[in-house]
Amino acid sequence: MKSCPLKAWGVALAAMLAMSVNAQTPIRIGEINSYSAIPQFTQPYKQGWQLAVEEVNAAGGLLGRKVEVIARDDAGKPEDALRHAIEVISQEKVDVLAGGFLSNVGLALADHAGKSKRLFVASEPLTDAIVWDKGNRYTFRLRPSTYMQAAMLVEEAAKMPAKRWATLAPNYEYGQSAVASFKELLKAKRPDVEFVGEQWPALGKIDAGSSLSALMQSKPDAIFNVTFGADLAKLVREGNQRSIFPKVPVVSMLSGEPEYLEVLKDETPKGWIVTGYPWDQIDTKEHASFAANYYKKFRENPKVGSVVGYATMQAIFAAIKKAGSTDNEKLVLAMRGLKFSTPFGPAEFRAIDQQSTMGAFVGKLDLRGNQGSMTQWRYADGKNYQPTDAYVKARRPAAAQQ
Repeated sequence: MKSCPLKAWGVALAAMLAMSVNAQTPIRIGEINSYSAIPQFTQPYKQGWQLAVEEVNAAGGLLGRKVEVIARDDAGKPEDALRHAIEVISQEKVDVLAGGFLSNVGLALADHAGKSKRLFVASEPLTDAIVWDKGNRYTFRLRPSTYMQAAMLVEEAAKMPAKRWATLAPNYEYGQSAVASFKELLKAKRPDVEFVGEQWPALGKIDAGSSLSALMQSKPDAIFNVTFGADLAKLVREGNQRSIFPKVPVVSMLSGEPEYLEVLKDETPKGWIVTGYPWDQIDTKEHASFAANYYKKFRENPKVGSVVGYATMQAIFAAIKKAGSTDNEKLVLAMRGLKFSTPFGPAEFRAIDQQSTMGAFVGKLDLRGNQGSMTQWRYADGKNYQPTDAYVKARRPAAAQQ
């Protein structure tokens, strides 16, 4: 029996119409972050991803489609983040989830991504659990983890004569993870060190005077600090007034980031060994282009958040191009081993734990005029500070690799 030409033509027309509709439908990315809770980081972050989206759409979009970001504010609350994730997936029909700042929020989003089988690119949450103990097939993390940044700082801390260490960190997942990694890695390099004191203030509620008094009673040779934001500012002010800084050496995670140095201003403690971002001193081609375009659009200089927001979208764009699709199973496979560009240089997501190799800058704090800055810095490529495959396999669920 011969096929009907009219029927065949109808099938072809339906296929063409479907392709046309698909081409007109934007690729949607659900972006959930703590915009109202931590604006000093998340506002530059938002501007970073806005720049990336504007650039890709000006170049024709992806797969012949424009890119649209559906942004939601989780206010720093895991329950709000979860509610928004459910909404943007079910109602807004987003193709990919991205974002997260606080580690507990990031873990909530990652858990939902695993259950809903939706790709989640965790941009900022630093907890190791998000790619190890609580990792899942659909979650990838961009920024260098607490383990990686601790390893970068331990490389410098191990050279110090200090044997008696005290720690100060916010009492939630990120702080706990950072301290655990720092202790483990420093003891491995320097078996002679001991940890003699620790303080765990609630996030955003530090009593800096009490915390410092308690730490100094243990007579430490040096302090490992993990506080940030308003807590960091209170700590520095109190430590300066008591002449604890710079008398007692400090190794501090994130404290060299412009978001926090702008708040510290002339109170910036000299000599602290930190991870951060000396944006005004980096002369690579990738960074110069990003910084110039960012300033042109927003009339301000980039911060770490700006870089993270921009690089998050660059990674997602690269995955969609590689997969040739927004199908999440294809995107997961494309993300494993994915090479992509960042303002800090090339990076990739290693397949074993879905952690990016994007690094950080390590240096010392100093003052330039009345503003804090980084000096004697170097770029620490993340691939050099990741644990062995055996270490990861011992902590990451086997099901997450399927």
